[in-house]
Amino acid sequence: MRRITRIATAGIASAALALSVTACGGDKKSDAGADSKGGKAAIAYDIGGRGDQSFNDAAYAGLAKAEKDFGVKGTEAEPSEGEGDPDKVQRLTSLARAGNNPVIGVGFAYAPAIAEVAPKFPNTTFGLIDDTSKTGKNIANLVFNEEQGSYLAGVAAAKVTKSNTVGFIGGVETPLIKKFEAGFVQGVKDTNKNVNVKVQYLTQPPDFGGFSKPDLGKAAAQGQIDAGADVVYAAAGLAGSGSIEAAAKAKKWAIGVDSDQYNQSGLAAYKESILTSVTKDVSGAVYNLIKSVKDGDPQSGEIRYGLDKDGVGLARSNPAFTKMTDVITAVDKAKADITAGKIKVNTTP
Repeated sequence: MRRITRIATAGIASAALALSVTACGGDKKSDAGADSKGGKAAIAYDIGGRGDQSFNDAAYAGLAKAEKDFGVKGTEAEPSEGEGDPDKVQRLTSLARAGNNPVIGVGFAYAPAIAEVAPKFPNTTFGLIDDTSKTGKNIANLVFNEEQGSYLAGVAAAKVTKSNTVGFIGGVETPLIKKFEAGFVQGVKDTNKNVNVKVQYLTQPPDFGGFSKPDLGKAAAQGQIDAGADVVYAAAGLAGSGSIEAAAKAKKWAIGVDSDQYNQSGLAAYKESILTSVTKDVSGAVYNLIKSVKDGDPQSGEIRYGLDKDGVGLARSNPAFTKMTDVITAVDKAKADITAGKIKVNTTP
């Protein structure tokens, strides 16, 4: 797998040229066909990049599995600090010119760039994770019912809290992250209306540093713990690792997000404090899109993953969690009621 490390704004043009020359013979006008037996696919990471133990790492897992199963040649492209839409446009253009198909933007921040680049490469499929605002014939919008998984986390938090106070930390206050908040708060209140939920966001747009700075997550979690929270759920990307660290050191429960963070090697020192994680099958979505292109029937339009298809869920890797039979029973009932339509989960607080 080829990994393009952080492409600084000043170096984007030369990086783009290098990619196009090495991968597609310099043909800049048409979509370049894959030149490896299994085809070529690329992912452009969101803020935090690979190694966030969460969202981006889940996307990488899907690409890695496609490499193993299909012989796909994978390319990864990292974001640069404080970049704007023109940087993303250059990155996606470079990846498409290099013959990658599909080209996948990891995160809603890629929506404007994909909307600009996709029409220029009509024979290339572009995957856009977590956004439906930009559509096109060759755009696959890979989206999830985050509020449903978060509802289950709220049920678990309300069942295990002893202080009747739990916390939610959002990386950046965006509509997507507010879906996590909405589901979590509803799940808590539906389970025990007497539980207080403390809500805090780390940054506000256009400052997206709340997804990439563990120290911010650690400080926010410590503040909530000092105020009585004994369960903290963070939907904050790399910053969420800081909240997990704070919860572990205070001997409180943390709830992870996106990946099953109990099994993330970078968080191994804190795993016993990770009660569960709200999972999104980002890896499966990436894998399925790559497979669809390889099979000659590329996905397009909205591809939604919810509880009904196990596209979101609640991890059970921690043995301490699975031993809480009353909690598991409550979570299972909530899942059944959501999938049956008996519970309508809010998407806004």
